[in-house]
Amino acid sequence: MTDLFKKARWSPYLVGTLLGVLSWITFYFMEKALGTSTTMVKVAGLAEGVVSESHVRNNDYMAKHLVGTPAIDWQFALVLTMGFGAFIAARLARSRFSETVPEVWAARFGPSKAKRYIGAFLGGAILLFGARLAGGCTSGHGISGSLQLALSSWTFLLSMFAAGTAAAFLIYGKEGRAHV
Repeated sequence: MTDLFKKARWSPYLVGTLLGVLSWITFYFMEKALGTSTTMVKVAGLAEGVVSESHVRNNDYMAKHLVGTPAIDWQFALVLTMGFGAFIAARLARSRFSETVPEVWAARFGPSKAKRYIGAFLGGAILLFGARLAGGCTSGHGISGSLQLALSSWTFLLSMFAAGTAAAFLIYGKEGRAHV
């Protein structure tokens, strides 16, 4: 079993199964689905509440996530510990791979780290906006919502893959295939 933790890449079948089991556990013990973006809403609401608590209470969206619920909960802990867990996994696997600008990006846009980080941030922000618009987050829709066969989750996932494919062709063109 300890050899498993030293692998740089795990089987997607094993990871999918473990995520399914974790989902069962969170549904059973916490009566909640796995997801992370609600934590971002709570953090924004807490920060906004410092300036104007009445605005947070009078905003239906913020109030739904903050009023009467603990601001720091298990989802908040999950968000905080994900990066720590990734760090531990990389250390156990003795992973030394570090790529800041993928080859396919550099071939199209140059080697600028700043440009790559801005592109990654904007892409992530658009994806998160779309997921929240559909009533969840990427992990919530991708894992929990699809497990429950939620129409909004399947709509989001299909839209995400279709838009990602179209965006890849728009951004990289046919030449991008040469770098795969």
